[in-house]
Amino acid sequence: MPDQNQRPFPPHRRRRRRRRINPNFIIFCMAVLLAVVLLVLSVMALVMSLSGDDEKPKATDATIQTTEPTDGTAEPAIPTTEPSASTTEPSAPPVAPTDPTQTTEPSASTTAPTTAPSEPIAPGITLIGNATIGATGDILMHKPCIRPGEQSDGTYDFSAYFAHIQAYINATDYAVANLETTLAGLDLGYEYSGYPQFNCPDGIVPSLQGAGFDMLLTANNHTYDTSSVGFHRTMQVMKEYGMDFTGTFASREEDNYLVREIDGIRIGMICYTYEDAADAATVAPNGHVMTKEDAQLINTFHKKDVAGFRTSLSADIANMEADGAEAIVLFIHWGDEYALTQNADQEALAQTACDLGVDVIVGGHAHVIQPMDLLTSTTDSDHKTVCLYSTGNAISNQRQGLISSITTAHTEDGILFSFTFAKYSDGTVRVESVEALPTWVNLYTSTETWKKVYDIIPLDKSTADWKTAFGLTDDTLSQAEASYDRTMAIIGDGLAEVNAYLASLPEV
Repeated sequence: MPDQNQRPFPPHRRRRRRRRINPNFIIFCMAVLLAVVLLVLSVMALVMSLSGDDEKPKATDATIQTTEPTDGTAEPAIPTTEPSASTTEPSAPPVAPTDPTQTTEPSASTTAPTTAPSEPIAPGITLIGNATIGATGDILMHKPCIRPGEQSDGTYDFSAYFAHIQAYINATDYAVANLETTLAGLDLGYEYSGYPQFNCPDGIVPSLQGAGFDMLLTANNHTYDTSSVGFHRTMQVMKEYGMDFTGTFASREEDNYLVREIDGIRIGMICYTYEDAADAATVAPNGHVMTKEDAQLINTFHKKDVAGFRTSLSADIANMEADGAEAIVLFIHWGDEYALTQNADQEALAQTACDLGVDVIVGGHAHVIQPMDLLTSTTDSDHKTVCLYSTGNAISNQRQGLISSITTAHTEDGILFSFTFAKYSDGTVRVESVEALPTWVNLYTSTETWKKVYDIIPLDKSTADWKTAFGLTDDTLSQAEASYDRTMAIIGDGLAEVNAYLASLPEV
């Protein structure tokens, strides 16, 4: 009988005998597991070595597919922002229509962005930068164009002439105009005058500079209108204002061309003019015989001497390329005044320039718009040259009804011709896009000052209401619309051909 004073051991406190695991068994299991892992890894290595690189993922292919157009023929579109609709002057102007039938607002801006995209255009190739050059026609300062610029203090300011196109000019990276006048001043016996001996106040230079122009062309048939005095003073004034110019140069030590780096692209630019001379040894723009010394300070050619032009331009291109030029632009004063088409001499000179490797030709002198063309080199079928034979008048007093010899309104028409070079990381530099904005000069008399007003109107189809935006009457609106139609009738086919070619370029 159990002791009544002994307390039973509580069930939850009862001790159970624990089963011990043999350490040798644990070691055995770990060894087996390690052997299995090593076997699996060996099998995987064998499979990969047999398959080689065929099954490796191609990350670059996926990148290309995100940028390549669906048809696989054109360059991928560079993103742009669409301008907001407004009846006032645009702060970032839209692109001018590239199709003569286009009447709706285009979605692209006047210039492509100047920063490179983060994604590659092709495997390992990226866009380094792009540079848009804008070129307009003749700044032909007749005496009636000079008078309205005079201020109360006797200075001259022509800024108002360019107010409506200033935003479009500033949208380019580098803008050019043809200065078809001299700047001889008044101190040496000359007066301000227009045709036939042009002499404009210095104020035209800061006015153009303020409007956004970066360079003026100084080689044309009016370069020597005020003799050696105006020839040299014109260059002096532009140097004082810091305005680039090409076509003439102050001494033989200066280059007869310019090479400018624009958004990482070095672009060579040169200007030539035709010359009138009784013999090959005499240089005489518009019959004004230049001194022997001055004759060496202007780029000229004889329109019938294509071989001589080839020799001169070939040497100039070699010099520009030695200075690092990656693209070449030729500005050239040529052709027949008031002719709506180019002549055979222009075509021969243009083909010569194309064969020498010029990328873009911008012509002037006709005072009217002439066609655009896409030329193919006869020495390198892969090389193409965009050629606009004449940019017409940017501003002048050549108006239908004012001058008896002018029977149509084509001399009232101008253009802002822009072309964009693109540079890629593999060193390729090429023309990427071309655009044309027709312009028209609205001439009227101000009811406030009773002075004439020369107002350059950008005929941009994306501007919804020209009449409100530019203060036009029903009559001047009709004239503006007619100007647009005239210009597009002349350049429309060539512009379409150029854009079709550019769209068909293979991927870089």
